[in-house]
Parts: sequence; structure tokens; C-alpha cells
Amino acid sequence: MKRIYFDHAATTPLDQRVKDEMMPYFNIKFGNASSIHSYGREAKMALENSRSIISKELGASPEDIIFTSGGTESNNLTLKGIAFANKNKGTHIITSSIEHDCILNSCKWLENQGFNITYLPVDKYGIINPKDVEAAIDKSTILVSIMQANNEIGTIEPLEEIGKICNDHDVFFHTDACQSFTKVPLDVNKNNLDLVTINSHKIYGPKGVGALYIRKGTKIDPLMHGGGHERKLRSGTENVSGIVGFAKAVEISKEFDLHKMTKFRDKIIKNVLEVPDTRLNGHPTQRLCNNANFSFKYIEGESLLLRLDAKGVSVSTGSACSSNTLEPSHVLKALGLPPEYAHGSMRLTLGIYNKEEDVDYAVEVIKDEIKILRKISPFGG
Repeated sequence: MKRIYFDHAATTPLDQRVKDEMMPYFNIKFGNASSIHSYGREAKMALENSRSIISKELGASPEDIIFTSGGTESNNLTLKGIAFANKNKGTHIITSSIEHDCILNSCKWLENQGFNITYLPVDKYGIINPKDVEAAIDKSTILVSIMQANNEIGTIEPLEEIGKICNDHDVFFHTDACQSFTKVPLDVNKNNLDLVTINSHKIYGPKGVGALYIRKGTKIDPLMHGGGHERKLRSGTENVSGIVGFAKAVEISKEFDLHKMTKFRDKIIKNVLEVPDTRLNGHPTQRLCNNANFSFKYIEGESLLLRLDAKGVSVSTGSACSSNTLEPSHVLKALGLPPEYAHGSMRLTLGIYNKEEDVDYAVEVIKDEIKILRKISPFGG
């Protein structure tokens, strides 16, 4: 049976070139980057070279990049580290209602610690109004955290406008760029960003590796204490093999054909929207090149997902981090979708290895399975 993977927002396969780059650091160049002998110096050199490669992609200085275990850790470090380091200045944090769960759950935890969180609404496309950000800032505001692009619906946010507002008001500005990194241009200076979260496994690198850009002079407390690794902000022996793989993934991203993915995305959207009682979620054009998110009336998203999987097409109903719950997506609810649409959602996210024949097959199967499900639906269709 033909198998097609359309869930690259959840994770991507490890590129062979990335694997080849990593292999020596498991058993040949295996040193601890904190050791001062030749093995340690070899690992340290690889670590700093990787830091330089990744920083260039953000327009940042290498010394402003610290390595973590991934996006969740980087986001937790940002929110909690900024909150506790700056609580004498204020206890107010601003975020959006469509952020990743690791942001929203960190904010809920901070509320229990006495911090005040503002969750900004979005419009029907998932766009945050910069004027709402400015209106929410007060004298106690210490941080604004807005993702560059949403992981479920793919909508790209107006970071440059929000960054200028934060800079004008002397408020730290953070973005979670895990889904958009290498797909959407991001310059920390142009966007007035103080902190940026990125990770490896969304760009054909290894899992369990991420990074956080922290602008020099940003006051932030560590989550963990130990040997003082990574500017004393992330103690623990660095995962050198993973970090080397992360850097290689960034290097090869220059070769990715984003225009091809955009073309395939648009073909999927055009064809799937031919199905009656179907809507596209997210902005029609201001969205990630590989993201297509739909809602179908009279259908349960989980049923469609399982039927597609049986036909060899792997998609999702939303974020992989919350796929085990039957609750409708908090992102789709924030868009104002009625329940009959929110429960019938499907996300397709393309990758660099997908071919046009994959797109054609998936569209055909999706249309067929929707017809079958609607025929047996008690709600009609």
C-alpha cells in the first residue's frame, strides 16, 4: 500500500545528510564539550561552529544562542525565566489565545504564582491586531510572547509591527518560531526580538534538540542549576551530536524548494475546497508554505484521520502535542468556529520529499472518504 506522510508540522524525517554529519559524534568525536583535553576541545569546536551557523539564520550573534532540549523547554525558560528575573519591574505578561500548549500551560502556571496574564483574541483568520498588543501594555508589563506562525492553521503574525510596539514601550518581546524557522524570514533586529524559540525536528534534524536566542542584556533566570553550561542559563552536558545535526539541518534548508511546497499547498486547498460544506482555516495567503487546515461539516476529524491512515495517507487533526484529546482545538475555538466545524478539522502539512503525485492521491482519497463518512453521518450531509 502506498504510504504518504502529510504531518510535517508534527515532526520531519531525519535527512540523510544530517545523519551522516552526526554519526562521528556518537563514538569517535564523543568528547564532553566542557573537558579541556583534545576530545573535549574537538567537541567544543563543533558546538561553537554549530552555534555560529544557527545564529546567522536569525541575524544574531553566536554568543546569544543557547541550546536546549527543544521548543517546549525554550518556551518554558523564556516565560518563567523572564517572569521571575523581572518581577520587581512588573508581573504582567501578554500572549495570544492561539499559542502552543507549552506557552499557554506555562502562563496558567505563572498565574498561580501571582503573575497577571493577558490572552489576546485573534480575528477569523487567526491574526493578532498589533493595536490590541499596544492597548494591553501597561506599566507592569514585562513580556509579550507571540508566535511567528501558528502550528495548526499556519497563519503568519505581524511580528515586525508588534516588535516595534514592544521596543517603544521597553517590553521584552519573544516569539515561538518552531513552525516557521527556515520557512519564513526572521531577523531578530528587524523584528526587535529579545528572545526566539527554535527547534531541530521540524526542519529534518534530530528530535530532542532546540535553541533559544536571548538578546544580550536580557534579564532572565535559569530553570535548572548545575555546572553553568550555556551562559549559566541551561546547565547540563550539551548534546553535541544533536546540536551538530541541528546546524546541518539549518545549512541544508537553503536548498529547500519553498515555492514547490507553496504550489502543492495551493493545489490541495483549491481541490479540497470543492467539497461542499468545507472551509479553510487560517489566512488564505498569509500562511506557512506547507500548511493546509480544513474543517468539514457533518464529520468527526478523528474518523476521517483514521480512514485516511487506512488508505496510507497520514494527516492530523491539529497539534501533535494535544492529539490524544477529543476536545476541539483551542485554536479553532479562538477563530470562532461553530462546534460542527471545529470537531471536523484536518491539518495537512507538506514536506520537502512530497511529490505532486502524493498530492493528487491524497486529494482523491480525502474526497472519497468524506463522501462515505457523510453518507453514514446521523447529521446528514
